[in-house]
Amino acid sequence: MAAEVLEKIFDPFFTTKRSTGTGLGLSITQKLVARQGGAIQVESTPGAGTTFTVFLPQAD
Repeated sequence: MAAEVLEKIFDPFFTTKRSTGTGLGLSITQKLVARQGGAIQVESTPGAGTTFTVFLPQAD
C-alpha cells in the first residue's frame, strides 16, 4: 500500500475503489476498537502485502 494511501485509510469516506464501497469500513472498525481500549496496527510493503493487527485489552 502506498504511503499516501496508508495515511488516509482510517479517514471516513476514503476509498481507492472507483465504483463500490463507502469508505467507512476501516473508519468504523478503528472507532469500535478504540472504544474498547484497543488499537489497530498496520504494516504494509507496496507490492508485497498489508497486515492489520487488532489489539484489545484482556477481559477481567
